[in-house]
Amino acid sequence: MDGQGGGSDGHQVAAELRRRLANAPPGRLGDAVRLIVDHAFQIIATLRPSPAELDALVHFLTDVGYATDARRQEWVLLADVFGLSDRVICDNRPGITSSTLAGPFYRADAPDLPLGANLSRTDQGTPLFVSGRVSDLAGQPISGARVEVWHANAAGRYENQDPDNQPEHNLRGRFEADAEGAFHFRTIRPGGYALPDDGPVGQLARRLGLSLDRPAHIHFAVSAPGYRRLVTAIFDGSDPAIGRDALFAVRPDLIGTLHPEGPAFALDVALVLDRADEATPAQDRTQAQKG
Repeated sequence: MDGQGGGSDGHQVAAELRRRLANAPPGRLGDAVRLIVDHAFQIIATLRPSPAELDALVHFLTDVGYATDARRQEWVLLADVFGLSDRVICDNRPGITSSTLAGPFYRADAPDLPLGANLSRTDQGTPLFVSGRVSDLAGQPISGARVEVWHANAAGRYENQDPDNQPEHNLRGRFEADAEGAFHFRTIRPGGYALPDDGPVGQLARRLGLSLDRPAHIHFAVSAPGYRRLVTAIFDGSDPAIGRDALFAVRPDLIGTLHPEGPAFALDVALVLDRADEATPAQDRTQAQKG
């Protein structure tokens, strides 16, 4: 291969690598590697990168690895900001409430609360009254569905990323829907936020002009016997970042309207679950770096 990564030698290398990969055992691993190789050599032939540019790519990938630790998953962030996580993990079948990524701030130990309870453990923020209903595709209520809720405060910070300023379990809790599949609770209006740009992925996104903004939203995880667990979020339709969500999660059925009610706001949500025997296996994952 010549110094620019193209030419007849480059085609010979690509052909020889494909020949060698033909010996790989049948399966998705071999299929994936062959596709990646084909696209990689096509990129090299088109762009003809210099050795310095290849070195920059290697350094970027190395930096992503160095930036990843037990509290920060830069590789997941890389997949997220290019829409790969949403494309692979989220299931958006017709009629079912669209799913979203759970994010790193979900906690399985959120407290059980009675219907009507207040998620806010401080006196900060604009009051928000949330009511909702859980049903199946036929519109039948799902009695006793478990509804887990969590969201950021007005400054766009989650309780477990802001332990010095928020009490334990602030703005999170679990409810049991009533016989009509209905639930309601009080909380505060959440704020939007931006994904971090202090690492290699955030810096790359900024250089490419990609948005790191996340519009304000409330996370829901809903489960019931016989149904597939739904992880989703309802977004504040008035947030200026609603059209540029960094994680590509905003869909028409997930845009909510916060109606003013005096000094407070009200939000109504409808959550539709898929029966377990009609669904493909769930692909739940708790990530790091986003919420």
